[in-house]
Amino acid sequence: MTQQAYLILLTLVDERQHGYGVIKQVAELSGGDVTLAAGTLYGNLDRLLAAGMVAADGEEIVDGRLRRYYRATDLGAQAAQAETENLARLAARAQRLLDRPRGLNRPVLGGA
Repeated sequence: MTQQAYLILLTLVDERQHGYGVIKQVAELSGGDVTLAAGTLYGNLDRLLAAGMVAADGEEIVDGRLRRYYRATDLGAQAAQAETENLARLAARAQRLLDRPRGLNRPVLGGA
């Protein structure tokens, strides 16, 4: 799962959102590190919809514009949980590697 898809899915786990709401929530969740363009958002939503991880959850007209809402399905929530656990394991392994004294984990080239 890409970072963008993961963040989009996380924003849809607790409540339904429309596209602009997802864009704002992803920016907030990532501390401003990830800014989604509309094309990126909707491309990811299309893939998540096709995978059954996201479902359409209604539409409304606001100020003359159509808002389409999305929510994570049970499968999407499970996928977000699994990805969160995978990332936590990866971060723990990375931290253990970084905590080692430098040079101990590098292979010796050329052998002697």
